[in-house]
Amino acid sequence: MSTPATVALDAEAIARCVKRIAREIAERGNGAGGGLILIGVVRRGASLAERIAAVLRGDGVAILNSGTLDISSYRDDGRGAPGDPRLIGRDIPFPIDGARVVLVDDVLYTGRTVRAALTALTDLGHPDAIELAVLVDRGAHELPIRADYVGKNIAAPADQRVYVRLNEIDGIDAVVIGGGKP
Repeated sequence: MSTPATVALDAEAIARCVKRIAREIAERGNGAGGGLILIGVVRRGASLAERIAAVLRGDGVAILNSGTLDISSYRDDGRGAPGDPRLIGRDIPFPIDGARVVLVDDVLYTGRTVRAALTALTDLGHPDAIELAVLVDRGAHELPIRADYVGKNIAAPADQRVYVRLNEIDGIDAVVIGGGKP
């Protein structure tokens, strides 16, 4: 028997989280050297990065570039795709050397996705700083990784998933605990 789904964030709450993350990125960036680059982890992290970039641009913050990163072949937990990681999954046609990179993902759980993304980014260059922004941090990390910017901390039982649904991909904005799609 499946557990009923619980909506943890609705569309309005997600929009507020995105705005807060963008404003925190802008505030922390005062006086930082290099340009600001947003890189979203494919799929939902990429959509969130575009939303954050839109808020930053609307607030007059200069963004040097934005791109996407598919880290599947960098994973160490058996969930990745085999193959040469340099041949797939990135849309970063610009240098990241010397920049302030904000890596954006939807959910921080074990930390393995972020570890894979950090490895992929260091294969691309040497930024001055890499920061992490996530819509949801559900805790229980397996690796010593924490987000610099968090939309919402959500405690969910270990046997339940946290699903982020975004309009660009799923036709709805919601964060749901357990039960699958809203």
